[in-house]
Amino acid sequence: MVVLQSYCEGNDSLARAWAQQGLYPCFYFTLVPSVQLSVCILLGALQYACYARFSRTMEPKYIPRSRLYHIQVLLSLLLALLPFVTFLWQVLGMQQLYGYMVLYACLSAASWISSVGLLHLERTRVLAQDRIRGHGAILLLFWALAFAAENLAFISWNSPLWWWGLENINLLQVQFSLWLLRYFCTFALFALGIKAPGLPRKPYMLLINEDERDVEQSQYYSSTQGQNRSTWRDLGRKISLLIQYMWPKGSYPLQGLVIVCLMLMGLERGINVFVPLYYKYIVNDLTTGASWRILLQTVCIYAALKFLQGGGAGSSGFISNMRTFLWIRVQQFTSREIQVQLLRHLHSLSLRWHLGRKTGEVLRSVDRGTSSINNLLSYIVFSIFPTIADIIIAIVYFTTTFSAWFGLIIFLCMSFYLALTIIMTEWRTKYRREMNTRDNEARSRAVDSLLNFETVKYYNAENYEATRFNDAIVKYQVSEWKVNASLALLNQTQNLVIGVGLLAGSLLCAYYVTKKRLHVGDYVLFGTYIIQLYTPLNWFGTYYRMIQSSFVDMENMFDLFSEEQEVKDEPGAADLRFLAGRVEFENVHFGYVEGREVLRDVSFTVMPGQTLALVGPSGSGKSTIIRLLFRFYDVWGGCIRIDGQDISKAKQASLRSHIGVVPQDTVLFNDTIRNNIRYGRIDATNEEVIEAAIAANIHERILTFPDGYDTQVGERGLKLSGGEKQRVAIARTILKNPQILFFDEATSALDTKTERNIQASLAKVCANRTTIIVAHRLSTVIKADQILVIKDGRVMERGR
Repeated sequence: MVVLQSYCEGNDSLARAWAQQGLYPCFYFTLVPSVQLSVCILLGALQYACYARFSRTMEPKYIPRSRLYHIQVLLSLLLALLPFVTFLWQVLGMQQLYGYMVLYACLSAASWISSVGLLHLERTRVLAQDRIRGHGAILLLFWALAFAAENLAFISWNSPLWWWGLENINLLQVQFSLWLLRYFCTFALFALGIKAPGLPRKPYMLLINEDERDVEQSQYYSSTQGQNRSTWRDLGRKISLLIQYMWPKGSYPLQGLVIVCLMLMGLERGINVFVPLYYKYIVNDLTTGASWRILLQTVCIYAALKFLQGGGAGSSGFISNMRTFLWIRVQQFTSREIQVQLLRHLHSLSLRWHLGRKTGEVLRSVDRGTSSINNLLSYIVFSIFPTIADIIIAIVYFTTTFSAWFGLIIFLCMSFYLALTIIMTEWRTKYRREMNTRDNEARSRAVDSLLNFETVKYYNAENYEATRFNDAIVKYQVSEWKVNASLALLNQTQNLVIGVGLLAGSLLCAYYVTKKRLHVGDYVLFGTYIIQLYTPLNWFGTYYRMIQSSFVDMENMFDLFSEEQEVKDEPGAADLRFLAGRVEFENVHFGYVEGREVLRDVSFTVMPGQTLALVGPSGSGKSTIIRLLFRFYDVWGGCIRIDGQDISKAKQASLRSHIGVVPQDTVLFNDTIRNNIRYGRIDATNEEVIEAAIAANIHERILTFPDGYDTQVGERGLKLSGGEKQRVAIARTILKNPQILFFDEATSALDTKTERNIQASLAKVCANRTTIIVAHRLSTVIKADQILVIKDGRVMERGR
C-alpha cells in the first residue's frame, strides 16, 4: 500500500537546498514547477487579457500549414504527460510517496497545458497593431526557463540522490531516462520557438486584404521585412561565408598564432579563478595573524596573478594584451581575404546589375561590412565564449564551495540578465537596420550629387541638392535617436538585474559570516569574484550588441555576395580557338526586360578582315549587338558564333581577350594618361604606350600638358575634353592589339579634322581585323564592306 509519508524525504525542511553534494530533490522539484507555473499562468493570463481586448482572429488562409508547429504541440503535450508518468512510476516502483512529488506532477502538467493554450492563442489571433513576426516574449521565456531548469541537474553530478551514478537499475536509470527525454524535448521546443513555424512569415496586418497586400508588400514590406527579421536568420549561410577566411589556409605561422591565442584564452580563465581566491587568503592571513613570510608569499603570488589578469576582467592584463597583439595578423588576413573576394565577386556580376547599382550605397555597404568583420571574430572567440565559460565556472565553484543557494542566485541572475539582453537586443534590431538604410540613402544622395556636379551647376540646383541631403540626414538622425534611446533602456535594465543579484548574494554571504558558517575572507572572495564576473558580464551585452550590429552591418555585404552571376561559364567550357575572325548572328532574339524584345530575329555574317557598319535610330538595338558579342548578356534565342564556335560555350575571359571595344561613353580611371592607356595591356612598355597614342592621334596633344603622360585625368577623366577621352580610349584599344574590334560611336566627340586623322589611323589598325562599327555619320561607315540598317530590333536593309 502506497502511503503519503511527508512533504520531503526524512521529514526535512523545504528550505534545505543542498544535500550530499547536490541540489536537494525536494527543493528542486518544488522550485522548478512553481517558477514555470508563475511565468506561464500569471504572465500568460496577462497576455490572454491583452489578446481578448485588442486582438482579432486571423483568417485561416493566412495561417501557414506547418508540421513543425504540430511537433511543438506534441512536445508540449508530451511534457505535460511526463510528470504523471513519473508520478505513476513512483507509485508503482517506490511504494512510498512524498508531497513534493504530487506537487511537481500537478504544477508541471498545468504549466505545460497552459503553454499549449498560449501557443494556440498566438497561432489563431493577432494584435491589431502587431507587425512583429514570431512568438511573444512569455512563451519564449517559459521555454528558455524550462530548458535552463533541466540543465540545473548537472550541478548535482556527484550527488547520490540523483541519477548520475546509475547504480540502482530499477530506480536511477528510469529517472535518468525520463530526465533525458525532458531535456531533449525542452531543447527542441526552445529551438523551434526561435523559428516560430506555426506563425505567418510576414506581419499579418500586411496580409489582411488584397489591396493592402498589393501595395504594402511591394513597397513597405520590401523594406520593413528586412527590419523585422532576426539578425540570426540565415546564420549558417553567413558563417559559411566567413568560416573559409577564419582559418588562415596555407600560412602555418598564422595557424600557429591562432592556436597560441586560444591557449592564452584558456589560461585567462584559470587566472580569473585564482585572483579572488588569493585575495581571500590575504584577508584570512591578516585576520588570523599569519607570519610575515607566509603573507609575503601570498601577496606576491596575488600581485603576479593580478599583473597577468589586468583590471578586474582581464581586459588590460599582460595575457590579454599579448593575445590581442598576436591576433592582429590573423584579423588582417581575414579582412583582406574577404575584401578581395568581394571585389572579385562584384566584377563577376553582369552589366545589368552594374547599370542598376547605386555606387555610393554599394561602397558604403562594403566599407561598413568589412570593418565589422575586423571585430566580429574577436568578439565571438575572445569575449562571448570566455564570458559563458566564466559563468559556468562561477556557478560550479560557489555551489560546491559555499552552498547551492549561491549557485542558484548566480544562475538566476545570469539567466535573467542574458535573456533580457538577448530579447531586448533583438527588439532593437529593427532600429539599427532602419538607421543603416537611412545612412545608405544619405551617403548615396551625397555621392550622386557630387558625381553630377556639372548638371547641378547647369540648373542652379545647389540649394535643392543641399535640401535633399538635409532631409536625408534628418531621417537618419531620427533613426539614430531610436537606437540610442533603446540602448539606454537596455543598459538600465541590465544594471537593475546586476544590482539585485549582487544585493541578494552579499546579504546571504554576510548572514553566513555572522552565523560563523563562513569566514570574513569568504565574504571578500564572494564580493571580489562577483564583481569580477559582472564586469565581463556587463560587457556581454555590449559584445552581443556589437556582434548583432556587425551582422546587421554585414547584411548588405552578404546581399552583395548573394547576387547571382547572370552570365556564367558552362561547366567544362573551353577557351575560344581564334582562327580567322568570322562573326555570325543566327536568328538572335534578346531583351533587357521580360516581355519586351530589343532584338528580333537578327541574322548577319561578318567575314574575316571585313568591316561591318550598324546604323539606325537611337534605341534600335545597335549597341545591344556589341554587348551581346562581348557577352555582357546571353541571348534569349538564336546563336552567336565566332569561327563557328558558339560563344556561350566558350570561357568569357578567352572570348574577351580577342576583342577590343571603344565605347561611346568613355570613362577613364582617376590616374595618369600613361596608366590609362597602358590598361589595354598591363605589361606594355612606355615606348609601346607612345606608339598607341601616336596611332590614336593623341600624342602631340599629350605633350602640350605640363606633366605630359603623367598628367592626372581626374575622376572619370573629367579633366580631359570629350575628344581627348575618346582618343585615349582608342589608344588603349590599339595597345591591346585585339583580333576583333568594336567601335560604338568612337568618333562622336571629335571635330571633323581630328575625325579624319583618326579614321586614317583606324584604317591601318583595322586592316586584316574583323571590325564592327556603330555610327550615325556617313563618313564613318562609307568605307565599310557591309552596312546594316537596324530599326525596332530588326535588320531592315543591308548593303554598301
